Amino acid sequence: MIKKPFSLRIRLFISMMILVLISAIVIATITAYRYKSEAKVYHQSRLERKEQSIKRHINYILRRTTYPVKTVNIPLIFKENGRIYELSEIHKMPLIIYDLEGNLLLKSNESFTKDTLQQQIPSAVITQIKNSSNKSHLVSYEREGERFKSLYTYITDNKFKPLAILNLPYVENDDLVKKDIRAFIKNLAEVYLLMLVLCVVVAFLLSNFITRSLKSVSEKIKDTRLGLHNKKIVVENVSDEIATLVTAYNSMIDKLEDSAVQLARSERENAWKEMARQVAHEIKNPLTPMRLTIQSFERRFDPSDPNIKTKLSEYSETLIQQIDTMSTIASAFSDFAKMPKRKDEVLDLNDVIDSVVDIFPEQGVYFDPSKQTIKINFDKVQLVRVVTNLVKNAIQAIPTKRRPQVLLITKIVGKIALIEVHDNGTGIEIENKDKIFEPNFTTKTSGMGLGLAMVKSILETYEGRISFETTLGLGTIFKVEIPLHHK
Repeated sequence: MIKKPFSLRIRLFISMMILVLISAIVIATITAYRYKSEAKVYHQSRLERKEQSIKRHINYILRRTTYPVKTVNIPLIFKENGRIYELSEIHKMPLIIYDLEGNLLLKSNESFTKDTLQQQIPSAVITQIKNSSNKSHLVSYEREGERFKSLYTYITDNKFKPLAILNLPYVENDDLVKKDIRAFIKNLAEVYLLMLVLCVVVAFLLSNFITRSLKSVSEKIKDTRLGLHNKKIVVENVSDEIATLVTAYNSMIDKLEDSAVQLARSERENAWKEMARQVAHEIKNPLTPMRLTIQSFERRFDPSDPNIKTKLSEYSETLIQQIDTMSTIASAFSDFAKMPKRKDEVLDLNDVIDSVVDIFPEQGVYFDPSKQTIKINFDKVQLVRVVTNLVKNAIQAIPTKRRPQVLLITKIVGKIALIEVHDNGTGIEIENKDKIFEPNFTTKTSGMGLGLAMVKSILETYEGRISFETTLGLGTIFKVEIPLHHK
């Protein structure tokens, strides 16, 4: 099952909502990424500043110590008067000092060392420090959900000779950053919620403005009919796209009217040509025997023949029969060509059909009327013509060796009066089904094929319709539908 697509208004609503939501998500994502990037840069630069500040402080201590400035004396120098603890307290950072081989000398924070540091610097880190251009190396790692940075750098004497390795463990605390991000997203959500409400209002107004013009165009298009006078669309204050559509529609209306005029002229010409051809064909049929009769009479005429009066009477009778045939042809075409205008009468359908059935008492025609009274608006003369033609057509469809059985049934189906004409004829061939109601079509050896075409034309005048069901060799059921009379 193919789902019906959303209307333009709904699609406009959805598009604007999605656009607002996507923009909010993109801005929030970019902002969070920017905050984290800035936090990373901040932690890096803060650690570097701490390094420079602590190294200056250490150099100050080394210049004023009474101990010889050597690696073996480093623990004594920084333990004296608790200087390492003083350094840690002043700079708000734990300090760890190793010898040049990476062995632990002393540290300012036992708990921190126990949790985060090793007693020996990895040889790879020592190699990295030696190979570093600025003689320092930064190691980053994560433990128990927290991110750490560990900076290793040389402690040097006044001649820049390395004495020991200073380690500055640093915890990247992003609580403030996360708090800022949450506050920003909260404010962003409030702003975009307001924008969402505004977008709903704007989308509603905008969709109404657009669809109002489109609705006007669609209503005009729905009412467009070939052969009728179609009004052009006149709209104001519309977009260029709608204006282009309206212009195209109005142009189409002009072309449609021209085409309708040409089509009507062509149909009339073709209809008259076909009618003229059929009339000429039907008239030629009796003219041929008339010509032969006159020629025969001319050759055999003998005033002295004692049977001359009898022969003259026979010739005259033949000519009169052909003339009557021509008159019948002319009347049939005249009746078909000048269908009377609609004339409404309130008729009892059962009574009218009952009177028609009485015309065919010896033909095996039966009537099964509805038990309900069926009232319709119809011209009685035309209704009689419809029923008579259908009954005649049914009788003529029955083979001569088969006993005719034609049954007429009436019933009410909803607001429709239904007439069914059943016959036990030969049925209708598949190739003839689409032609059965066309003028001049017939499967009989005589007749002009106007009967069913006339029936269809009369019914359409009274907003009725005709259809059929057929089974080859068994018969056909013609169904006539006529609207019931409304009081």
